[in-house]
Amino acid sequence: MNIKIIDVTVHVIKSKLDTPFAFSQGWVNKRSATIVQVKASGGIVGWGEAFCQGLEPPEISAAVIENALKPILLEESPLNIEVLWHKMYNATRDYGRKGSVISGISAVDIALWDIAGKYFDQPIYQLLGGAFRTKIKPYATGFYRLKGKGEANRLAEEALCHFENGFDHMKVKLGFGIEDDLNCMETIRNALKDKNITLMIDINHAYGRSEALQLGKSLEEYKLRWYEEPVVPEDIKGYSELRSKLDIPIAGGENEHTLFGFKSLFVNNAVDIAQPDIGSCGGITGAKHIINLAHSFGVEVNPHVWGSAIAQAASIQVIASIPVTHFSVFAREPILEYDQSSHPFRRELLENPFELQNGMVNVPKGKGLGIEINLNTIKKYKTN
Repeated sequence: MNIKIIDVTVHVIKSKLDTPFAFSQGWVNKRSATIVQVKASGGIVGWGEAFCQGLEPPEISAAVIENALKPILLEESPLNIEVLWHKMYNATRDYGRKGSVISGISAVDIALWDIAGKYFDQPIYQLLGGAFRTKIKPYATGFYRLKGKGEANRLAEEALCHFENGFDHMKVKLGFGIEDDLNCMETIRNALKDKNITLMIDINHAYGRSEALQLGKSLEEYKLRWYEEPVVPEDIKGYSELRSKLDIPIAGGENEHTLFGFKSLFVNNAVDIAQPDIGSCGGITGAKHIINLAHSFGVEVNPHVWGSAIAQAASIQVIASIPVTHFSVFAREPILEYDQSSHPFRRELLENPFELQNGMVNVPKGKGLGIEINLNTIKKYKTN
């Protein structure tokens, strides 16, 4: 079968939130997504997503896909995934390499892997070499602010809610001032004191080196699984300094792109845990490059996920295929970020949404991403 790409369609979808929430970098008033639909001859359709970093307008990566990438893709074989990745990267190198351009490439790449899985009648993890795990432990990302400061008691109640919903790993959003951060963490810990819970923190690069170090030192006794984005992504030496001075594993990379960007983190001993987002790091192909490079440096890989159900599905396929970095009989496995903030493009976007079963997420065994898109949801929220 001589399969070719016959069309690339970009869907920008948005939904205003009834209750806005904040992380350290600003207020989230709506959820949005840049979704790409790649159609191939023979009726095969692949779905991908460009991650909207932080508060990024989804139209930016949409313009990249429509104007820069689509002309490269039409009439090409969607099975030439690695070839097309390099064609897209090389064609955009002089104005890309980072940000929304790589997010656009990521969306297309995910869709191509989805097509390949459907063409070969295999899940993506099988095409990546097989699954090291068929179930993945999720962790609840939440603890966003509804007012700003002084919400420790509400966040403690949220922690109990996550526990009751089957989560024993939780990531707390901090970065609202050292005093407020410490109060929130103490209140959350007290609420969970009789439960076997593992916590992580994420400040979304709210602090400089001195404040980030002060917070880390104050929380070392919490035995955190990781300390995420302690300083701005440009401050690689800051990452390295904090890693050398703290006992908490340092994590980062959601705002980094491709193996070239991650190489800078690894050669500078900046992170213990790399967190590429499949929707912005270069897609599944980019993640594959990064995973291999990370393992050569002894760095764990735990993908970041904050997108729609498509991004979740792509991340699950990749996480299933990641070998453990430090092998042992009881090696630490990568876990799945399971954002608990308001987002209509998760459950509504899928015909069969992901569910926790006994505190775990099952890796779909269906072909491609293993999901079926609800087209009515796209029509409902589409803006372009």
